Amino acid sequence: MRFGLFVPQGWRLDLVGIPTEQHWDAMLGVAQHADAGPWESVWVYDHFHTTPAPTDEATHEAWTLMAALGAATERVRLGQMCTCMAYRNPAYLAKVAATVDAISAGRTEMGIGAGWYEHEWRAYGYGFPRAGERLAMLDEGVQIMRQLWTHGKASLDGKHYTVDGAICRPLPLQEGGIPLWIAGGGEKVTLRIAAKHARGGDVVDAESYTRYTNFSGGALDVFRHKSEILAQHCRELGTDFDSITRSANLNVLVAETEKEVEEKLAELTDFYTKHVGAQTAERAIGAYRGSPAVGTPDQVASRLQELREAGMTYSICYIRDAAYDLDSVELFEREVISALS
Repeated sequence: MRFGLFVPQGWRLDLVGIPTEQHWDAMLGVAQHADAGPWESVWVYDHFHTTPAPTDEATHEAWTLMAALGAATERVRLGQMCTCMAYRNPAYLAKVAATVDAISAGRTEMGIGAGWYEHEWRAYGYGFPRAGERLAMLDEGVQIMRQLWTHGKASLDGKHYTVDGAICRPLPLQEGGIPLWIAGGGEKVTLRIAAKHARGGDVVDAESYTRYTNFSGGALDVFRHKSEILAQHCRELGTDFDSITRSANLNVLVAETEKEVEEKLAELTDFYTKHVGAQTAERAIGAYRGSPAVGTPDQVASRLQELREAGMTYSICYIRDAAYDLDSVELFEREVISALS
């Protein structure tokens, strides 16, 4: 199994209490630790306002971090979970990503989705189109990016995007362009978009990605169901299902004993209650209690082994306390990654 690690960037309230002038050092420390360790990739979120509720706490911008991390690391691949298509014109975004690929010597991954965080959309003046429109924008935008990365030029007279001879030079360093992770949970539309655009080596993230598909949360029954839907779309479209790497985005909370796990969950509940209120805190903790990566190392390794047997071969891990100390990261490396990689 392959493993990726999220870099704390504030979106999930994971830089609270750290002075702003120390944020970059905290983020860089996690990324460089991953670069020197067993992780294949590091990840950031493409969001502007905190979750599970908007607050005045810091959230650092994803593609600025991608460029900085590209220059500050040597080995790990760099991804976002995932870029919202409508936040940036797709031709412009393709150019940004190609530049990051040059900075990082060909280590960029493109996570791309239709977007869901309505508060951000409206706050930044993007409106909030219905889901069908957002998905159509995703489909057109992916076509534009594919053209730019493979041919260096793109033209498309679409319903949502129009480009006429847009140029992307230099091309990304990676042959065939930057790998796509097309994200979203919809079974009828989003997974079909992923199957439509998938090439050998692409991933689908159970929310759904091209080349990679990532299934958010990583629940075994959800993973199996989404995989069956994706396979059906691939059969209908003539896409090689086996060429798509299926991954899961996991909330990780590990401790040596079950008692310590419960203590950590209680501490996290208190933290969220303080910052976003009890009702929102309860929902946030539910995302942890439902994660296969919460428990003792043996429990987590056993659940991930079940997922691997079901076809999930790439885990993208969010370890919330990474900015404060690396104890949980190192425990996961020592007891879980070593058992599965």
